[in-house]
Order: sequence, then C-alpha cells, then structure tokens
Amino acid sequence: QVQLVESGGGSVQAGGSLRLSCVRSQYTYGGACMAWFRQAPGKEREGVATIYTPGGDTYYADSVKDRFTVSQDSAKNTIDLQMNNMKPEDTGVYYCAAAPGLYCRGLYSTAVFAYWGQGTQVTVSS
Repeated sequence: QVQLVESGGGSVQAGGSLRLSCVRSQYTYGGACMAWFRQAPGKEREGVATIYTPGGDTYYADSVKDRFTVSQDSAKNTIDLQMNNMKPEDTGVYYCAAAPGLYCRGLYSTAVFAYWGQGTQVTVSS
C-alpha cells in the first residue's frame, strides 16, 4: 500500500520561502498523479498543484501559479513543493495525495485521491 509522509512545514515571514517534501513508500509501477492540497482554518481543502510520476506536466492553482513549483526527485523518492514569495493566505495544513493510475491533466477534487499523508502545518506571518 502507498504511504505518504509530508515534511518541511514551519513558520515563515511574508515574502519568504519554504520547501515541502512528500516521501512515498515505494513507486507505483503504473504511475500516479501526485498532488499537493492545503486547508486553511475554517475552509475547504483545496488543490494546490499536481504532477504525474514518473515524468508528467505540472499544474497549479491560480493563487500559487508563478510562486510555487512542484517537482519530483527520483533519487529521494519524493514529490517536492517549493514555495516562494509566500503570503499570509498560504497559511494552512498542506497534504500530499496520490491517485494511482491517474494521468494528471490538471487539478482534481479530493475525492480522486485514495492516499493521503498526515499533513504538515505552514504558517505565513505578515
């Protein structure tokens, strides 16, 4: 079974940067859509970015486009999310999710993803 563990969360000042990593227990032979979601206090969980592993295009929510970059590191078996020029509205719990067998062509609902990490807190202060 796929297991996901997020790390790298913390507190930063507005304009700062943070890098999150999602470690997968093992590769899925048939490939999978990997996604980052976030949930701000009192709000619904929203999609942030997706990437197909191995080797696919990336997709981003409009709110993070040009600031966040999702990538995969095959050597470390991780999906990473580089967050630059962070804003207070980026605050929330960030989750890694996986949908085995799905080739990403954009952002998807939470219902699409069968596997989830435990989440990591990100706080951006002004």
